[in-house]
Amino acid sequence: MSATSVEAPNDLFRRWLAGDAQALPDLLPAVYQELRRVAQRHMRGERADHTLQTTALIHEAYLRLVDQGPKDVRSRAHFIALSSHLMRQVLVDHARGRLAAKRSGGTRISLTDDVAVAQQPEADVLQVDEALLRLAALDPQQGRIVELRYFGGLSIQETAQVLGISAATVKRDWVSARAWLRREMQPPSCA
Repeated sequence: MSATSVEAPNDLFRRWLAGDAQALPDLLPAVYQELRRVAQRHMRGERADHTLQTTALIHEAYLRLVDQGPKDVRSRAHFIALSSHLMRQVLVDHARGRLAAKRSGGTRISLTDDVAVAQQPEADVLQVDEALLRLAALDPQQGRIVELRYFGGLSIQETAQVLGISAATVKRDWVSARAWLRREMQPPSCA
């Protein structure tokens, strides 16, 4: 364990932004349990035989962080949000690869938890991603709020901090975005 591994995460973020290559590996142990919680949240509704496990998802996201280099990470919440976004990308890429190989079915994720986007028991991860991309095209802030709240597990306050907006705005947009996604994710009704 290096001497800097007990450094506060915010100091490690600053070092990483300043170009210190050792800051990111030093940061990982400081936030690993939270990354594990976020990865478990992402994996919660995946199929039982999914080839990616929680630890692998964290590591894949970490490798993407290393590849893309430092971002404008100002706090732990920003880092968790970025990591969650990368985990979602890993799962979407994995699902696309699986579909390309099989040309049927798909990876499933559950949308039923305390901050559920929809009341459907399950929705295809690619369908959720496409709906979220459509929402982000209509309202980028609402798309980001859904990503941070649902996939990242951030609180209203943490989401407000990451986006630099008020908690009241997050609450209002969260309600609106969930309603929009609920409509989008409804199966077409037979007429």
